[in-house]
Amino acid sequence: MARARSRYAPDRGLTGRMVTTMFLIGLLYVVFVGVLLAALRGSWPIILIITGGLFIAQFWFSDRIAAYGMGAREVTPEQAPELHGTIDRICALADMPKPKVAIAESDVPNAFATGRSEKTALVCATTGLLRRLEPEELEGVLAHEMSHGAHRDVAVMTIASFLGVLAGIITRIALWGGFARSRPGNDPAGILLLLIPLISAVVYAISFLLTRLLSRYRELSADRAAALLTGRPSALASALTKVSGQMARIPTEDLRKAEPYNAFYFMPAFSAKESLGRLFSSHPTLEQRLDQLSRISTDLSR
Repeated sequence: MARARSRYAPDRGLTGRMVTTMFLIGLLYVVFVGVLLAALRGSWPIILIITGGLFIAQFWFSDRIAAYGMGAREVTPEQAPELHGTIDRICALADMPKPKVAIAESDVPNAFATGRSEKTALVCATTGLLRRLEPEELEGVLAHEMSHGAHRDVAVMTIASFLGVLAGIITRIALWGGFARSRPGNDPAGILLLLIPLISAVVYAISFLLTRLLSRYRELSADRAAALLTGRPSALASALTKVSGQMARIPTEDLRKAEPYNAFYFMPAFSAKESLGRLFSSHPTLEQRLDQLSRISTDLSR
């Protein structure tokens, strides 16, 4: 969504966390594929084709699949002049190329951004969000979403989530297909085959927790970057409070449909309240986000 540089405030903490997460997940990936190659010695070409094919498919098509699943419909400036005008202002402030603009027909007040590069970047707002927010609040939300592209964390999250998806697939194949039946139990490779489901489950759990940890930090980073870019952290705080309050009025059935895409959204369909739930959440709590914006507002007023 952005070139190498924009006027969004750089976040070394986010960069460091993305690099660390990618390194750890990459290490897990190497170990995981190594175990598969050791266990399925005669099938290594198939393993490489499957893993490589899944990675390419997820990297190149996941953003389009996500946008389609969330009902994003690209709109022209004539169809949505106010939405385009807001994004034009943010692009001018941030000195960045304009992404594709879309609207999703949903009463759930939310927004999201997809795209691994500036050519595929897309920013979408739901009709529920457009109907409920004031112009300054909408600008804050869209600036938040566009900062994900400026920091390139959409592409990073796509890659980071790949290993978890792969491990989950391998686990299902192992459980349903019965890998271990193909070799005798006293064969070391047979023992490895027995361990594949367990190793896959562990890899999936670790990668899941790492991506969730990164996701929570990137949301705080996007809030910070949007507040500093627009100079109105109070408007973003107001939008957060309003959207959070409106979520409670949305039918549960609609929220359930939106829940699978929580990692993409500005505000999750369901917010975790318990400590264990927060560990698995893709977003920080509302209190954490508002507290950060309050501190930024204080700093800007000095």
